[in-house]
Amino acid sequence: MFDKLSERLTQAVNALRGRGRITEENISDTLRQVRMALLEADVALPVVKEFVDRVKARALGAEVSASLTPGQAFIKIIHAELVKVLGEPARGLNLRAEPPVVVLLAGLQGAGKTTTAAKLARWLATTQKKKTLLTSTDIYRPAAMLQLERLAGDIGAAYWASTETRDPPAMAKAAYEQARRGLYDVLIVDTAGRLHVDEAMMAEVRAIDQAIPATERLFIVDAMAGQDAVNAARAFNEALELTGIVLTKADGDSRGGAALSVRQVTGRPILFYGLGEKTDALELFHPDRIASRILGMGDVLGLVEEVEQKIDREKAEKLARKIQKGHGFDLVDLRDQLQQFSSMGGLTAMLEKLPAGMAPAGAMAPGMDEKGIKHQIALINSMTPRERRFPAIIDGSRKRRIAAGAGLAVPEVNRLLKQFLTMQKMMKKVSKGGLRNLLKSMGGQGPRGPR
Repeated sequence: MFDKLSERLTQAVNALRGRGRITEENISDTLRQVRMALLEADVALPVVKEFVDRVKARALGAEVSASLTPGQAFIKIIHAELVKVLGEPARGLNLRAEPPVVVLLAGLQGAGKTTTAAKLARWLATTQKKKTLLTSTDIYRPAAMLQLERLAGDIGAAYWASTETRDPPAMAKAAYEQARRGLYDVLIVDTAGRLHVDEAMMAEVRAIDQAIPATERLFIVDAMAGQDAVNAARAFNEALELTGIVLTKADGDSRGGAALSVRQVTGRPILFYGLGEKTDALELFHPDRIASRILGMGDVLGLVEEVEQKIDREKAEKLARKIQKGHGFDLVDLRDQLQQFSSMGGLTAMLEKLPAGMAPAGAMAPGMDEKGIKHQIALINSMTPRERRFPAIIDGSRKRRIAAGAGLAVPEVNRLLKQFLTMQKMMKKVSKGGLRNLLKSMGGQGPRGPR
């Protein structure tokens, strides 16, 4: 998300970094580039105009002219205004209500409501320790209820389906009563979507809202929907008085204009954003961190937090002790690291959170996306225990056998062994803490964001 916008904005503001003096002329030229970058990212025109006007007013004031480094001061202003557009600090879900707290999901068909329902349930269980009940009122899409029931089973959450009625408001009310009887902390209600906004759809979702005491009314929006998302967000906000927004498929949109526009049009905060189909691919939306990433400053804090949550501490400590004792890093250790990378969406997804230029040499080598990691794990599994412990013995005939065992080609084995040597060198630099300390040390060396 925001890849193209980040590239264009970075180019625009970099021209001012070394300027000792900021004038209306060079500010106007940069703002023209900023305006074009936002429009190309599919940000709504009124949002673009308001943003550029605010930046210009601040940039031509004493705030920049009095600064010893006007270029940096200007970048700081753009960062601050981006944060304002993106919204207030992430708060997660409002759980300060008598249980069961009801979370109502609404949005267009295909936005990802059902998957988001499961992601939210998992987030509630892992971070808030809440017992959640999932239910669907989508009587139009044949597989909707079955999909949610299966997802609930995958994450260990409870699912409830009405057997007495096919009326969506009555189904929601029955689910609420079930949640009360079952002493659930949270009830998540998935609703039906449509291909476009229509009155029948709005009437139904309003009726569902009136049937249950919803604390959160979340608009689920596809980040790739562009201006359609803005129009839908406005309509749903008028119908439901939304409390927040969840962006889905953020990993598939390089523009990101929907995020900037929907937040501004509705006045409601973006609470979460989804980065894939997996049920753990949901992150809190931190406007300051997203703004830093847009401007090429990375999100090291977010990366470290993700590592803290998903890393296997026991394995990391075991690896640290092994390295401290002078024992070599072998392919068994690499497989453990690859499996942890895979749980975080692959190394490429992790490195996207680092500031530009901070990725270690060799880290962006081919094959380090999620598919490539799976291939490398398969190759290591195809080896004998001795080959995993002593990779130097792997000759041409062994490579052919390993490749055939994994259903891959010999060049894939060569690539794996080359990246193994890179990881081996990196691990020698880590005194303790394994991957966590490696990432933290990388975080302390990069360029700093605005202050």
